[in-house]
Amino acid sequence: MGRYRNPILPGCHPDPSICRWGDEFVLVTSTFEMLPGLPVHRSRDLVHWELAGHAVHRPGQLDLSSVPASGGLFAPTVRAHGGRLHVVCTVVGGNGRRGHFLVTASDPAGPWSDPVWFDGIEGIDPSLVFHDGRVWLHGTRLADPGDWPEQTEVWLRELDAATWAPIGDEHVLWRGALLGARWAEGPHLFHRAGRWLLLAAEGGTERDHAIVVAYADEITGPYAGDPGNPRLTHRDLGSRAELVDVGHADLVDDDDGRTWAVLLATRLVEGRRSLLARQTCLVPVEWEDGRPVFAPGVGRVALEVESEGVPEIATPPADGVSLGAAVQGSGTEWLDPEWNAVRRLPEEVVEFDGDGAVLLAGGCPPDRVGGLGFLGARLPGLRSLVRMRFSIERAHAGFAAGLMLRHSEAAHLTLLVEDGADARRIVTTVRSADGATRAIETAAPGDGGVVELRIEVDGFTATGTARVGDAPEIAIGTAEVWALGPDAAGGFLGVWAGALAVGDGVIRIDELEVRPLD
Repeated sequence: MGRYRNPILPGCHPDPSICRWGDEFVLVTSTFEMLPGLPVHRSRDLVHWELAGHAVHRPGQLDLSSVPASGGLFAPTVRAHGGRLHVVCTVVGGNGRRGHFLVTASDPAGPWSDPVWFDGIEGIDPSLVFHDGRVWLHGTRLADPGDWPEQTEVWLRELDAATWAPIGDEHVLWRGALLGARWAEGPHLFHRAGRWLLLAAEGGTERDHAIVVAYADEITGPYAGDPGNPRLTHRDLGSRAELVDVGHADLVDDDDGRTWAVLLATRLVEGRRSLLARQTCLVPVEWEDGRPVFAPGVGRVALEVESEGVPEIATPPADGVSLGAAVQGSGTEWLDPEWNAVRRLPEEVVEFDGDGAVLLAGGCPPDRVGGLGFLGARLPGLRSLVRMRFSIERAHAGFAAGLMLRHSEAAHLTLLVEDGADARRIVTTVRSADGATRAIETAAPGDGGVVELRIEVDGFTATGTARVGDAPEIAIGTAEVWALGPDAAGGFLGVWAGALAVGDGVIRIDELEVRPLD
């Protein structure tokens, strides 16, 4: 009997999809407007995961430059076939090319191919299934006409196995398990025991999220819903649950024939969904009369799970990510793949100065959709530290730099050093999705030297401190940041934390870390 902790990945990792790859498991999750996109994790035991790379990882693959918050790369699916990994996904919003696309690779670490686009097929949440020499693409879209608002349908198209072009007729497979069900999404098809199983979610990706199942003799249907739908949900637990929003699952078998489901769920803090938002969890699945039983004997996604087939050790805490440890010498300088930028790749945002430091140029204000001067990582835990030591190398009027906790253009906290008319000052601003802005201004001694900024996050409280040169540490104060959580700010992502530069100027980052305090 083994033991592990949920979530199995630190920070915001929504919409998980999983497959077998030799003696490993490969897991891919959504990233929306963050780049590099679609992180590809690998594991041998389903509990300890390593970030191998990203399916969207180089300039020219996709254009997300005009994508607003919670647009961009929606729910991916990963499948292995013919010695290659296949990831299908959807680009939503922005002025670049949109719709469903496919990228492939011969290794989880990549390199991943340029996208193959499926033009003329609408919807989101695409998935692939390979069976008997044929390949099928399926996904979800709003039903037209629908029998009720936000009713969705799962569609299926066969693809030419050589060219990926859609062939044959389209088939509508599913319109939800329950009358009035919203957003039947995240569909995956599996062939088991001589029949087809359709796994989907419905109820929206919030408190009413649920996992449902349907069955058919042929891949094209007709599909009949499981009489026990929904097969897994926390919608009935209310705000006392430790995890809510349970849904969007995918299935995989291990070497011993056990079945597992990865799915998303959200931690609650003080009755509100946490700043980490939707995360990836794991539950065992058993089969009774051909029907999947999720978390057998419990029927819930627990924070700690005992099960056969996993190591006898709890999931270790995340180490966090440190910029100082990630910059390599010996003529090759690179960033840890955990670092992200917004709508741009990190290497398009920063430069190396040759002495182990990173130069970050200013960009647009954080409330605008554009070229943001931001380098950050997922907030890894309910209690986390964000710290940076930096100096301002060049600054023109209006330039500011420091730390940011970012949910979106509409919701973020910034702790910035600004050069005012009389003296340098440190200003903390919390922007809420309702347009409200709260600012705390602190004068800082000295106009030069190295600045160290820290933000400690504990649930929905952020505490800031600053030090300029050798001067004593300055207590900036605390701010309530529940406005950055999904209950207040909406959207599909949690909080990213890191360095921000705004305006015409450049900072030299000596140290930058984002790590858990739990």
